[in-house]
Amino acid sequence: MLTVCPYFHVHQPYRIKRYRIFDIGSDHDYFNDASGTDLDNRFIIEKVAEKSYLPGNAVLQELLDRHPEFRFSLSFSGTVLDQFEEFAPHVLESFQRLIDSGRVEVLADTYHHSLAFLYSKKEFAKQVKQHRTRIKELFNYEPKVFRHTELCYSNDLAEWAEENGYIGIMAEGWDGVLGWRSPNFLYNPIGKNKIKVLLKNYKLSDDVAFRFGQKSWEGWPLSAEKYAQWIFSHHGNANTINLFMDYETLGEHQWADTGIFDFLRALPGEILKHPDSGFKTTTETIESYDTVGEIDVPYTLTWADTERDLTAWLGNKIQQTSIRALYDLEDQVLRTGDKDLIEDWRKLQTSDHFYYMCTKYFNDGDVHAYFSPYESPYDAHIAFMNALNDLRLRLERAEGGNRIIKTKREAAKL
Repeated sequence: MLTVCPYFHVHQPYRIKRYRIFDIGSDHDYFNDASGTDLDNRFIIEKVAEKSYLPGNAVLQELLDRHPEFRFSLSFSGTVLDQFEEFAPHVLESFQRLIDSGRVEVLADTYHHSLAFLYSKKEFAKQVKQHRTRIKELFNYEPKVFRHTELCYSNDLAEWAEENGYIGIMAEGWDGVLGWRSPNFLYNPIGKNKIKVLLKNYKLSDDVAFRFGQKSWEGWPLSAEKYAQWIFSHHGNANTINLFMDYETLGEHQWADTGIFDFLRALPGEILKHPDSGFKTTTETIESYDTVGEIDVPYTLTWADTERDLTAWLGNKIQQTSIRALYDLEDQVLRTGDKDLIEDWRKLQTSDHFYYMCTKYFNDGDVHAYFSPYESPYDAHIAFMNALNDLRLRLERAEGGNRIIKTKREAAKL
């Protein structure tokens, strides 16, 4: 039996507006652009909803209704859920209907789509807990499988996930880690025997996520029948084909006129034509198959760029300086107890802000430029640092106010 494990990641950041140096001290709203451009968060949510989320969910609902065997998994950042609730509640409702089917799994994640695990394990744990609470609140679901921001994975992260009760964790099935081995089986993290690793088949996933609409690609045009045959070629030498991609592949990265929705609508039927093929969620995959060995990843592996490392977010000095300056404020920010200040600090942790500062060239650089709403990485850096400097000013004022309150309380005791 060969099963397919489809997984879609749903995420939108709170983009920082063109926050100028002159705004510092007078404008504390870093994320409300309201310009009707790619820095306007409401505009982006509404645009992507019409192009991707609503038509995509309609097709997925149709497939769940038509094929009792069909199932898939989703993960959501907390920032996209908050924006759905504020700007597009009908989109949130359409996701809730999918999950109510009982054949759609929801994964654990970080609330603010952050890289906090690298800088503060305490902050990371708080964001995961906040995310679990939100998933329970909106979907009445308790995740069993962990998926980290940008599919980050390492031995340390796997150890944390096992200690915190997760039965599975997701990672990129990268050749540099696997060598001659296949991503189409389950593995254990090195030295662990409880938690299992599900590895993305990046070749088959990226055929859809990145190459589907490329007329210059040798595989174009990609029909559901052809793609199913590529999957069937793994029969006898695989347990699971893990197709992991951004949800926005559907209609946003691959526009409707590429035929992406017709492809999605036809694919389950083509796969189910084979008597020994089917679909499983991530948990069902973990529970169905034994592991075939261990994988050792002492560094952080991601699903981004040709290097599959952290250089998409931390590869240059402006990225490194920005994120370090942000996390250096952790203790001071949390001590204030100011909910608005803490929330803004966490929104600034979203990995997209650092992705926009990437200065890579060639193909990877083109991808970064495509996703960035800024004219250059330096414009992204300027907006971020100006917002961070305003947050520092708010922090100083909050600390000053707390000192005054503390002094008055102490005086009242005398």
